Formats: sequence, structure tokens, C-alpha cells
Amino acid sequence: MRDITVEELVTGAEYIPVDVRSPIEHVEASIPGSVNIPLFTNEERREIGILYKNSGEMAARWRAMEIVSPKLPELLGSLRDIENSGAVPVVHCWRGGMRSKAVATFLDYAGCQSFRLEGGYRAYREYILQAIPRLIPDRSVILHGMTGTGKTDILHELQKEGLPVLDLEGMANHRGSLFGMIGTGEGYNQKTFDALLFKRLLEIKGSQYFIMEAESKRIGRAVQPDAILERKNSAMHIYIHSSVERRVERIMAEYVVPYKKQPWFKEEVLDKIRRIEKRLKNHQVITELELAAVEEDYPTVIRILLEYYYDPRYRHALKDYDGKFIEMDGDVPNGITEKLKTHLLNSQIHA
Repeated sequence: MRDITVEELVTGAEYIPVDVRSPIEHVEASIPGSVNIPLFTNEERREIGILYKNSGEMAARWRAMEIVSPKLPELLGSLRDIENSGAVPVVHCWRGGMRSKAVATFLDYAGCQSFRLEGGYRAYREYILQAIPRLIPDRSVILHGMTGTGKTDILHELQKEGLPVLDLEGMANHRGSLFGMIGTGEGYNQKTFDALLFKRLLEIKGSQYFIMEAESKRIGRAVQPDAILERKNSAMHIYIHSSVERRVERIMAEYVVPYKKQPWFKEEVLDKIRRIEKRLKNHQVITELELAAVEEDYPTVIRILLEYYYDPRYRHALKDYDGKFIEMDGDVPNGITEKLKTHLLNSQIHA
């Protein structure tokens, strides 16, 4: 059995983290790319915890052995499959304790080389929180633009071109607005966001700058680090313009068309609208908005929300940014991504 450090794990391309904690623990907080091969189900973990509390450590250990013993052939077989694929499995639990030690010991007995993450997931979490501020490049490029101008699509295209993009909404699994969770499920928690951010920062390590969309500090359930927020003071600001017509088309394509036939969609839209109405003071606008939503006239719903809710809020948020804005037309066919890429490559951002 050999313990490896978090730094060895994250810099070694051959390693695959194997999380032997229960599925619920893995969902709550895991290392990106890790494989969950749990010793206990969620129910078994709960049972052992109750037994430990009521009857003591020895009773809990004995019950754990009874549960795990029949699973060993399948568990070790899964780990051997990873090894046979050419990768090196590195087992871990919460803090490098009994669960990962037991699996590594079983591997040794089975004649397999075993690696264990020193300190477990907790050590990984502590490591990335210390590393993230150091990995963030000194310079930033921030994309601005009203809701529906296609900023996220532009980011994705730039990333495909190899530019150092940080897609914070993707890392949070949230589109950054009241409607941001429609179709995405529950947004990621802070631990998952931080892990994905660290992974991406490693990928762009050495870049002199990064590109991101203008975001508020909180994105869904996650909060971006202060070190990223601080970069906006010296950032290059790009403002993307787009017509209302094109913005409505984009929002329809992303938020409405894929989901409008789902039984939950209409009621969820109405629920979001009712929450927004508290901030709208114009009763005539509220009436028009509700009527359009009930009649499922979603283009009208979007237009009203843009004009009376999102656009005014965005204009107010722009006041938080100092410096010159470089303006670009986001409706130019097949042009905005290439134009932006050319501008960045010719700018002083690399200096």
C-alpha cells in the first residue's frame, strides 16, 4: 500500500480517484473525474452510524465487516477493471481513514498494487481552496451584455478555440438568474463548484489572462472566490450588443423550446413570474405578463421580462464596473467569435 499526496493525484494524468464513500457522500462532494465504488449503500452507512452511537465501535465494526464481506469480489473486480484499462486507481474516503485503508488492504491481499489518497477528500478540499487564488491569472477579460445576447455560447466557442475561458455558470450548473435552473436540475453546491473551478484553472495554468462572463458574486448555490471578483477592477471589458428580436429567439431556444411540453414547465414559469412581480411596480405590466404566461405566449413573456425586469437590473449592475467598454455586435452572422478572438490575440492582454 502506498499513500500519495493530493498534489501527486492532481498532477498525475494516470491516476483515477476511486471514492469508496456512500453514494450520498459522493454526490455531496467529490473529486472531478472520480469513480464511486462504495463500501456501503446510504442505508447501510446510516445503520452503522446508529449502531456506533448506540452500541459502540466494536459492534459497528463487526456489522460493517458482515456487510462488506459478500461485496468484496465485485468491489475488487471493479478496481481491477480500472487497473486493466491502463489507469491507476487511487482509493479515498472522507479523511483517509478506515474505509480507504480497508479497501487498499484488500487490494494488497489480492495481489494488486494499491494506492491511497493521503488525508482523503478532506485533504483534497483543503488543498484546492489554498491553490485556487494562486492559480487565477492576473488579468481578465469580461464579457458583458443584456440577457439573451449569447454570451455563454461565445464563451463555449472561444474555449473550443483553445482560449482560457472560465465558464462559471457551467461550474455552478446555473444560468445566473431566477430562471437559471429551468432544465438544469439543482445547481451545484460550493464544494462541487470549487472542484470544477480548480480543475479548469489547472487546465489553463500558465495563461496570462482568463475570459469570463460578467457575473454577480453568487451564482445559484455557489459563490465565486474574491480573487476572481478583484480582477474586474483591471479587466478588459467587452460589451456584446444584440437586438431584442434575436435575444428573444435565443432565450426561446434555450429556456422554452426544449421544455415547454413538459407537464411542470408552465407552472414553474408562473411561479417564477409571481416572485418577480413583487419587484414590478406597474400593475398593467403585471397583468399583461400573467395573461401571456397563462396563454403560453412565451415570446411576449420574454419581451416583457427583458424590458421591465432584466434590462433595468443589468444597466444598474454595469455601474459596478470601471473603465472603457469595447463594443461588439453580437448579431453579425458567423463573425462575433472570430472577431473577439482576433481582438484578444492582437491586444496587450498577452503583454
